Amino acid sequence: MKIYVGNLSFETTENDLQDLFEQHGTVNEVRLMMDRITGKSRGFAFVTMNDNAQAGAALNGLNGHELNGRALTVNEARPREERPRPYGGGGGGGRRSFADNRR
Repeated sequence: MKIYVGNLSFETTENDLQDLFEQHGTVNEVRLMMDRITGKSRGFAFVTMNDNAQAGAALNGLNGHELNGRALTVNEARPREERPRPYGGGGGGGRRSFADNRR
């Protein structure tokens, strides 16, 4: 199960999350989301746990838990939504000749 962890302090590390979630079971992966430009934390992460019972225990036990001065938001991650690409699309037609515009 993939778990969303939000409202993270910018000082929180992947190791902090690994240690916290391992109190409830085996953690497969921790991905702290970072801003591409600044290299700083974006304030949320994803934790993957294979055992659904352990993941459920983590959800129940850690939602609202305080870490580095912040109350965590912990819930099951939703599938990623497809977003429109920032450029491209639409088209705009081909090239028109001068004769096409004379009317």
